[in-house]
Amino acid sequence: MTVQTVGILSPGEMGAGVAGALRDSGLSVLTCLSGRSPASRERAQAAGIEDVPDLGTLVERCDLILSILVPARARGVAAAVGEAARGAGASSVLADCNAIAPQTVQAMETDLEGSGVTLVDGGIVGGPPRNGQGPRVYASGAAAHMLGELDGRGIDVVDVGPEIGKASAVKMCYAAMTKGTTALRTALLVAAKRLDVYDDLIAEMEHSQAAALGAAQQGMRRLPNVAYRWIGEMEEIASTFAHVGVTPDFHSGAAQVFREVDATFERDADLSDLADAVNRLAETSDSG
Repeated sequence: MTVQTVGILSPGEMGAGVAGALRDSGLSVLTCLSGRSPASRERAQAAGIEDVPDLGTLVERCDLILSILVPARARGVAAAVGEAARGAGASSVLADCNAIAPQTVQAMETDLEGSGVTLVDGGIVGGPPRNGQGPRVYASGAAAHMLGELDGRGIDVVDVGPEIGKASAVKMCYAAMTKGTTALRTALLVAAKRLDVYDDLIAEMEHSQAAALGAAQQGMRRLPNVAYRWIGEMEEIASTFAHVGVTPDFHSGAAQVFREVDATFERDADLSDLADAVNRLAETSDSG
């Protein structure tokens, strides 16, 4: 089957970015906005995504559906797509591109048995398509080649084999490093503030860890708009690690750090002043 029509669930920042890139490459892109927020509708319209009335219509019309959501919604949305396919007597391919544990996506495959929906495991590494650059999307499963047809259309697709869970495993381990390190830097700066050695630590980092300090500053600026999404991702990483006998404690702690950031700062808060941001966290949270 050649992929000509792609569904996106749902048009958040990443979903809308991928949808726009796919549409620009000549594909038809659909979504179902039933129950979605005005912001989602605005993003979909800006990306040129066609809205269809229900999931049944989406399944009937799409060769491939990409699920790009917060982790907590991934399994429920996949189940809803499966039920819609059963009700419509239609078939499609669903690529779950969410930051979830391998065992979660394996359970999702079981949920979809007999529905007419074939599952592809996907894991996104990198930010939304922008200025000709897009994320790498790892793909696994018997139908991974379907996601592979989107390679070069605003995203780079890397096939890691026929086993469901492999793509998610790559994503979990990668995000454990990148976002986990952001949480660690945030926590240690809060600890230094409470220990009254913040200025001393910053001076030492300027001397011996300038790159790490720059990364801490850059990471802090992003946190108000991403911390709420990263909580669930850290919990999925913790579950992944525990499943293979590696301590989940690092990333359970990272989830708590992001929880506290989300409780402290409003969306779009200006955290360009690292010292001020750390001071506010030290006064209002219980990081570490």
